[in-house]
Amino acid sequence: APLLFVSLSKYSECIVRSFIITEIALCVKQSEIKKMTLSAMTAAAARVGGVAIKTPPSSQSCRTLVPFITARNIRTTSLKSSAVTSAGGESLVANASKNRGNSHDSNSGRKLAYGAAAAGLATSAAIVKYVRDEVGGTEGLVRTASFYSLAIPKYIEYRMHMWYGSPDDVWDDLHRETSQKGLDKMLELKGFYIKSGQICASNIGNAFPRIWQDTMSVLQDQCPHKDLDTVREIIESDMNKKMEEIFSSFDPEPIGAASIGQVHRAKLIDGRPVVVKIMYPEVERIFRGDVRTIKMFAQIAQPVHVPPLIEIEKQFMKEFDYTQESAQQIKVRENLMKAGLASGPNAICTVPKAYPELCTKRVLVMDELKGEKLAVGLRKDMERHAARAGLSPEQFRQEEEKKERELKNQGLVKRGPSSEEYDKYIRILDGKRKMENAGKAAYNYTLGWLPGKEWKDYELRDTLPINHAKMVDDLIYIHGHEVLVDGYFNGDPHPGNILLMGIEEGNPHLGLIDYGQVKELTNEERLLFCKLIIALADDDKKDIIRLMKQSGYESQNMNEDIIYRFAKVSYDEDNDELTEGKHIQVFMEDLEGQDPIIHLPQQYIMIGRASVMLRGLGHALHQSRSVAKIWRPIAVRVLEEEGLL
Repeated sequence: APLLFVSLSKYSECIVRSFIITEIALCVKQSEIKKMTLSAMTAAAARVGGVAIKTPPSSQSCRTLVPFITARNIRTTSLKSSAVTSAGGESLVANASKNRGNSHDSNSGRKLAYGAAAAGLATSAAIVKYVRDEVGGTEGLVRTASFYSLAIPKYIEYRMHMWYGSPDDVWDDLHRETSQKGLDKMLELKGFYIKSGQICASNIGNAFPRIWQDTMSVLQDQCPHKDLDTVREIIESDMNKKMEEIFSSFDPEPIGAASIGQVHRAKLIDGRPVVVKIMYPEVERIFRGDVRTIKMFAQIAQPVHVPPLIEIEKQFMKEFDYTQESAQQIKVRENLMKAGLASGPNAICTVPKAYPELCTKRVLVMDELKGEKLAVGLRKDMERHAARAGLSPEQFRQEEEKKERELKNQGLVKRGPSSEEYDKYIRILDGKRKMENAGKAAYNYTLGWLPGKEWKDYELRDTLPINHAKMVDDLIYIHGHEVLVDGYFNGDPHPGNILLMGIEEGNPHLGLIDYGQVKELTNEERLLFCKLIIALADDDKKDIIRLMKQSGYESQNMNEDIIYRFAKVSYDEDNDELTEGKHIQVFMEDLEGQDPIIHLPQQYIMIGRASVMLRGLGHALHQSRSVAKIWRPIAVRVLEEEGLL
């Protein structure tokens, strides 16, 4: 693993450069050394080391050294040498002994030593600069090494099992072991690695096995958190006030903790209940290095992910200013309320009100939404289904997975009930619940009054099933409105950012939080994407290809079948027919191998990310969807209003 780490790391290139320069200095013939001035040696070393040195080499000395740097066809003399190179940037000392057949004069020896030393200094400076700027300094270097120590061996192990065609039970064992080690590593490193675990738990792109999803689910809102003293220091430092001057009460235990911060319940001085989001002090520094580390790994192991990572990196950097996030949250809320999606009788979601006057770079104050995290609600829902079937939650899960495998072996995919079927089922159960509650009431107000008798508990509305189909449809529709109508949307709709609200009152709807990764489209970009959505929904291959080219998609061969498949998987849907039964990762790698991508429509990458996230939730609930078909009516309405249809 350490050897692979060095060979795969970007800055190992700098280390290799230092050895090249040392070799040049030690292997040049005596006659050629005499032609080179010290300034020429220094400048040549600097060029290879990547550091600018002001002393210009002469044209003659450049002609002398270029063949050694480029062709490396050096006729090696028999020199005894020792070279010590420090990748940490401290020193490089190269000492050359005398040639067995020749005696060197002291002047040539000094040139040799100075040239090698200059090479070492230049290369060391390049290494230090790269580590500081791209890896995050010494701390980033240690984090990178820690990540690679697990990622590289496991990546190779997974690839080996793919090549061997290992059976399912072997894969399950590998998933269990690796996912737990991965979780431990993420909890150790925190930062962007927590975000990566949340992506896994969200089953983005239907790419993660159930074992991985379950293992990483704790990262949705149960990450390690800071103590109250740290929280107090951040609030009082940013607001220049004592906490007691802002809040009448403040819960010391966070209600949630994620990759960049944690959330506490509190009450303002006037008694309004709010939640307070606190950003960790060190998170911005380590996030930048972490993203670059993962991007570096992708460049070697999974280059197809590099273009999206570049755009995602830019979006993630927006998360480190809560004043900006509060403004984004306010705008999205206003847009959805204006459309009747977050207010009025037909509202299907709620976005909390932010208080910009109480927000700083590291503190965000907003209304508290009464509900439970989606992951918690779905787990309770599964437990209720298990109880109705007379099974434990684990037994119920195993039965469901067994059915799913049997269908898969037959070439079929398990599909959950439609929204209408769910509603019918819920009405039946609700009628049964009411009848049972009536019987319990009759008992409680008669026999229940007798001595020694206990009242029977009523079954509440929150015991009814969740309509998974409607929930997925509503989520996709809301984000379609944000993208196509407002051109202002949340690019990070993972389950940790979704609440289930109003269940006890019989008015179930969604609570949407966390607007750190909002993307804005220009009017032209928005309208072009509306056209692309209609083409995708209609499966108009010719128009899809035309619009993808117009949006800026460019590949080496411009293979039209690959352009079509890329657009479908990125923005619309993914299924075995489209991906030829391959895992989504393998499928995307195959597309890249057949026709390497030169340029992606950067403006649409976050739309693709949101689409893939929403579809991932759908897959997990057996509610697979074509996003384009749900968004098509919105796109048609927008283009008609613009006079473009």
